[in-house]
Amino acid sequence: MRSRIAAFAASVMLLALGACGTTENPQQAADDEAAGSSGPITVTDSRGKKVELKAPAKKVVALEWGEAEMLASLGVMPVGVADTKGYSTWVTAEKLDSDVKDVGTRAEPSEDSILGLTPDLVVMEEGRDTNLSKRLEDKGLPVLVTKGADAKNGELDRMRSDLMMIAKATGTEDKAEQLLSDLDASLAEAKKKLADAGKDGTPFVMADGYKEGNVISIRPFGEGALVSQVAQEIGLKNAWKGKVDEQWGLGATDVEGLTTIKDDDVQFFYNASDGTDVFADGLSKNPIWKSLAFVKAGNVHKLTDGIWTFGGPKSCAQYADELVRILTS
Repeated sequence: MRSRIAAFAASVMLLALGACGTTENPQQAADDEAAGSSGPITVTDSRGKKVELKAPAKKVVALEWGEAEMLASLGVMPVGVADTKGYSTWVTAEKLDSDVKDVGTRAEPSEDSILGLTPDLVVMEEGRDTNLSKRLEDKGLPVLVTKGADAKNGELDRMRSDLMMIAKATGTEDKAEQLLSDLDASLAEAKKKLADAGKDGTPFVMADGYKEGNVISIRPFGEGALVSQVAQEIGLKNAWKGKVDEQWGLGATDVEGLTTIKDDDVQFFYNASDGTDVFADGLSKNPIWKSLAFVKAGNVHKLTDGIWTFGGPKSCAQYADELVRILTS
């Protein structure tokens, strides 16, 4: 919308100048208008810090996958991303170009790799390496710190806020508004499909599973988690009532902890995009797992690989569509 308004304003200005018989070069006037719309930008990030940019950032490094997905969705393909291989495994809502450089792991990004790309902006999440952000800023690189997670106040709102922050820094606010509008439409459509199929109000649990030696740990997504909120937005009911952290909305339990879920109508969803399927393989002979009501009812569902549960608008829409597909097939 802003681009159309700017274009219209420029046209009106040129017509007015022509009617007055001005000797100013019309093309120069249009160029000046365009330059003004791409001038300095100041964005206040999650630290409350004002990040000043000479122009909308175009060469951006993303140190988390959610932010990398957001950038690509906004039409700003990152020049560098932490763990590009991992991204391609876990995130399919928005693919990275083949020439996007790997800048190390998400836990330990490579400062030298980041600096070598001479980016206009580095985007990282709050709570990550604060010393890294300071070192990069000391060397003249602007760093935008997103909230990254806020289950206490709701992850969907946090995701929307982070997207708009990144959009402002990259001059893509119109695109961000369209992405959020598309997400709202996708969620409304998914909710209608579930209601039409008589599946509204279906109880669910979404969880990840990990195996270390013979020990299997389960991480349920509780209240406030991004995928929990997406599922609730489309009419499902979260059946996990255990304690969760305030940052991600994630719980921690074992197989015995799942015995608190008594209802055989519960639909159990999980992600195993890396090929390690704890629930189908690691628990296949576990008597406690096999005794669970939802397991005996055949209500255990592995998500299609590559649906990122901590992503942006496109991953959220992808997840909602996946739940509809599973529950209505």
